[in-house]
Amino acid sequence: MQRVSGIGGFFFRARDPKAVAEWYATHLGVDVMPSIWQQPAGTTVFAPFDHDTDYFGRAEQQWMINFRVDDLDAMIEQLKAADIAVETRAEWDSEIGRFARVHDCEGNPIELWEPATPA
Repeated sequence: MQRVSGIGGFFFRARDPKAVAEWYATHLGVDVMPSIWQQPAGTTVFAPFDHDTDYFGRAEQQWMINFRVDDLDAMIEQLKAADIAVETRAEWDSEIGRFARVHDCEGNPIELWEPATPA
């Protein structure tokens, strides 16, 4: 059976695409079109959630992107320095790594994940 080899792109609607693209580039270092973002190989999770989950925040929110980061503490400090609210919860930290949550300039949830270092 043929299988996909990874995520080739992530596309979503925005009220102000230019502002959203600038927010991601400025605060998370994500280059947006027309450039192509090359990322190192790593784990990707594909996980549908129950339609009534509150994990994403707003009830009408249909998606949440999760970005791997190398140093979650440094990323949190960078975001806080830019006056971006960062949410952390002890229960989000587990054997698979540490997590934090932010929202982009249009209120879309973004999960940040620092994978656990193999023992």
